[in-house]
Amino acid sequence: MVGERGTRPAVQSDSGRLHQGPPRRHDQVRRAAGRHVHDHADHPDRRRQRPDLAWILEGSAPDFVSSGALAPVDDAIENPSELAPSATALWKQDGKLIAYPFSTSPFGVFVNTDLLTQAGQKLPTGADWTWDNAIAVAAATAAKTGKQGLVPRDFDYKDWTNLAPIFDGWGAQAWSDDGKTCGFDQQPMIDAMTFIHQAIFTRKAIPGPGVAADFFAGESAMTITQISRASLLKDGKFTWALVPLPAGPKGTYSVIGQGGVGVLKQGKHVDAAKDFLKFFTGDANSAKLAQFFPPPRTPQLTADTLARSNPLLSKEQLQSVVIDGIANGVVKPSHANNAQISQAVRAALDPLWTADAEVPAVLKGVCTAIQPVLAK
Repeated sequence: MVGERGTRPAVQSDSGRLHQGPPRRHDQVRRAAGRHVHDHADHPDRRRQRPDLAWILEGSAPDFVSSGALAPVDDAIENPSELAPSATALWKQDGKLIAYPFSTSPFGVFVNTDLLTQAGQKLPTGADWTWDNAIAVAAATAAKTGKQGLVPRDFDYKDWTNLAPIFDGWGAQAWSDDGKTCGFDQQPMIDAMTFIHQAIFTRKAIPGPGVAADFFAGESAMTITQISRASLLKDGKFTWALVPLPAGPKGTYSVIGQGGVGVLKQGKHVDAAKDFLKFFTGDANSAKLAQFFPPPRTPQLTADTLARSNPLLSKEQLQSVVIDGIANGVVKPSHANNAQISQAVRAALDPLWTADAEVPAVLKGVCTAIQPVLAK
């Protein structure tokens, strides 16, 4: 939400609640979601409306961090030594913090335990919580109840990065660490995508293309998502659990989604924007935001602290999914030229979503599509 003249700016969470902003001297500060910043910055009729703050998702971080469009914010962050290095790595350049990762949220699996019981299934625990067993339980529950099995939330056969919480379990990478070499045609990704393809079309554990199922409305046994979604279960009609991602062939692992806030150099109110960022990300407000956005501040990454702002989750769930996930996790795939590459991957993966797809051939086609861009 944009702060208007004569009112206090507010920050809108994904729950729809508004959190009152800072004093009136910040009234001129504007912010825009990352996906709109290019429009505001580039459209000639909007140049007078340039935002001062950008909300940036992890996929766009490399573009923003390397573009020179953002002002370093080290001087706008209270107690920067508290920030976890794993949380800030994506948002730094030449040792400077270019944007503040206010949300560092690992993916977990929400489970409708009522549906599992109805299907005569039990949630595997400990060493038995593997992808093979998770898909087996999801498939059996779907077959018995007529509901869906496991839903990778926000995937919808469009945003392939939301499959990373699965394929990372095989050690698969979309591209090499330096970003120059495609990884879709490598064996770990072939094995992971083969597993996903079979889970969809053979085992019927994951809803197929065109099939919608909302876990939070009781329509599936499991979903992969982040803890901010727990608020949707406040008035839930079923019992549920939250557990870490299942172990894959490479063992236990975690995948993280991030959101950062940066100050745009060409905004009209750079100093005020930094002042707002300092207010927004300070210890007190960071603790409040933790209900929706797990903070990067290590003193706040304790089960006791997070439990105060996440009453629906147990300390054990917060420890195993959030705290351990941040400590050991990797961020979802991101790359410079993110929009171009992501769209090319999506288009090249489309042939995979049929029952008779040849997985290695499709994945080779993905690399053919994106390798020229990666190599630039």
